[in-house]
Amino acid sequence: MRLLVTGGAGFIGSHYVRTLLDGGFGERPDADTRVTVLDLLTYAGNRANLPAHHPRMEFVRGDIGDLSLLLALLPGHDAVVHFAAETHVDRSLAPDAAPEFVRTNVLGTQTLLDACLRTGVGRMVQISTDEVYGSIAHGAWTEAQPPAPRSPYAASKAGADLLVLACHHTHGLNVSITRCCNNYGPYQHPEKLIPRFVTRLLEGRELPLYGDGRHVREWLHVDDHCRAVHRVLHRGRAGEIYHVGGGSPRTNLALTGQLLRLCGAEWSSVRRVPDRKGHDRRYALDATKIRTELGHAPRTGFDRGLADTVAWYRDHPDWWKETAHR
Repeated sequence: MRLLVTGGAGFIGSHYVRTLLDGGFGERPDADTRVTVLDLLTYAGNRANLPAHHPRMEFVRGDIGDLSLLLALLPGHDAVVHFAAETHVDRSLAPDAAPEFVRTNVLGTQTLLDACLRTGVGRMVQISTDEVYGSIAHGAWTEAQPPAPRSPYAASKAGADLLVLACHHTHGLNVSITRCCNNYGPYQHPEKLIPRFVTRLLEGRELPLYGDGRHVREWLHVDDHCRAVHRVLHRGRAGEIYHVGGGSPRTNLALTGQLLRLCGAEWSSVRRVPDRKGHDRRYALDATKIRTELGHAPRTGFDRGLADTVAWYRDHPDWWKETAHR
């Protein structure tokens, strides 16, 4: 199998590529799978997240919005796993930032779909997010829930998902979508909540906690997410959405307390700051479908996964200090 992985130098994409090349997914065909990584290497992508050399990996620096590049690159590939995206909510709220999210997440995805159709690539997995649904007070979303995004980032991902589904229904492209909850783990950019708080604590700095801290997020270790993506690639049905949940909901306040304990810090390190604009109160995914249809369930308990993640950042200061200043 020959696989194109977009955004493969980012946090989740690079974990997927490393695991695939190491045989960590346990699929028999993986030993023969060749991977082409396409990444623009923006601030969130880092070539050092991937092997410097590997006989089954080729790295190409480029933009998913570059149709000419995609038409030259895609022939001979069997499938695409599409991680490439602008993903940070706070950045999407900044003045004049939304157009870049639309360009990359919406127009870039449409360009990729067009290139797949024109080059005969028959399979694609779109990596998406629970944020497309907005906020939910009680219960959990199923895959039948219509999108109701409340940030430019979430709206751009919802738009991309709709284009992917439209391409399936109109042109017959074999596409599946995964929508995950909040990821954490090694190699995550320090702009995201867990690595941001961990790295600030390691430097003896204050933690800025939004609002009352009672916003609820469900947490998923990056390894569990990548295993789910790989299972959907090989076994997922065309035109279907699969939720990838972590089964570990926490308020931001409770998560902060856990990080303080792991880093040996006190609550005096926490500074309350005004809430983010349009801050969704609670996310929750019903992951029954992927469990019953594909047999996927998370393996990494949150307490152990979080402790391992804190230890990784403690042991790799050169990586996150360089990444934070790119």
